[in-house]
Amino acid sequence: MVLKRIPEFRANLKGLEEQRNDKITEMQGIIDKAKGETRAMSQEEQDKFKTLSDEVAAIDATVKAEERARALEIKKSDKGDDKKEEKRAQEEAEERAFANYLRGIAEERADINLTKTDNGAVIPSSIANKIIKKVNDICPIYQKATKYNVGGSLSIPTYDESTQAITMAYADEFTDLESTSGKFTSITLTGFLAGVLTKVSKSLMNNSQFDIVSYTINAMAETISRWIEKELLKGTTNKIDGLKGVTLSHTTAAATAITSDEVIQLKDKVKDAFQQDAIWIMSPATRTALRLLKDSTGKYMLNDDVTSPFGSMLLGKPVYVSDQMDDIGASKITIFYGDFSGLAVKLSENVNIQVLQEKYATQHAVGVVGWIEIDSKVENTQKIAKLVMKAS
Repeated sequence: MVLKRIPEFRANLKGLEEQRNDKITEMQGIIDKAKGETRAMSQEEQDKFKTLSDEVAAIDATVKAEERARALEIKKSDKGDDKKEEKRAQEEAEERAFANYLRGIAEERADINLTKTDNGAVIPSSIANKIIKKVNDICPIYQKATKYNVGGSLSIPTYDESTQAITMAYADEFTDLESTSGKFTSITLTGFLAGVLTKVSKSLMNNSQFDIVSYTINAMAETISRWIEKELLKGTTNKIDGLKGVTLSHTTAAATAITSDEVIQLKDKVKDAFQQDAIWIMSPATRTALRLLKDSTGKYMLNDDVTSPFGSMLLGKPVYVSDQMDDIGASKITIFYGDFSGLAVKLSENVNIQVLQEKYATQHAVGVVGWIEIDSKVENTQKIAKLVMKAS
């Protein structure tokens, strides 16, 4: 903000200085004229001189005021920079404390916020936030979903026009219109507790060159993201539904093969209004099978594309490959397509991470356990479609 104001300030200051100089020159001209004619200034000249003098004083006051305002603005900006620097220093201190705690080195500073428990310590929120950010980076399904970070049960209203909808029709004067509308329903997200445990070798931790903090963040994030991705894609009975609630569907003509026409038909299940941010999701084997498909002109439908977020494109949309998806097989759901903001995910709290020092001491290791409370359902059934293989 300050950098943008400095050129503006300098330009304004220069303009005011030029005006001031012009007025002083004009004042000096009035005096010189009276002197040259060996007389006193007339009343008109006195009035003009006073007016110019007042204008010069006003310019001087304006310049001082603007300089004062700029000084205050810089101080305000510096204060914001100080807060950022203070936050960065606190995060670095928490990371050092976390690394030291994993290595068994006591940390004496009380402001680091390592809450001690009977068997370990709950790590600072800055570390937990980095883990959940990493999960967001490596799990596109979770990244693209609509997320709600609230506790308790969450009821989300949905609008369904699959059976009836608001319609418009011709009408005659003095004749009542028929009322038509879609159906309002709702989905309820609760919360299911899930935990993950990672053990870190003390031999690795004793190596001072080993970045124990990054290792722990990556290990936890990769494990959590794999589990979340599986639950969002497949769900679990009586637990997280995930994409089990997808209703738009196209079934293949064969149990063991997919045709190019069926891929096109699946894409067209999603309305154009929701196509802009749509992606494909499939297994590596399914992607391999689709690489062999050609359109009516003989061109391959799936192509490598370095500009794509995931490295390949199908019918103009990015293809994301997940090991959690089923391969081609009878009755299997092999492809999801659509805008995955139609999937609602409720994370009741961010990842709660705890370090267990004593529990795995006999294994020469330290345990790091993570807990999340999560639920997920489809909140907009028009945004996502699935390809289901024919039953054998």
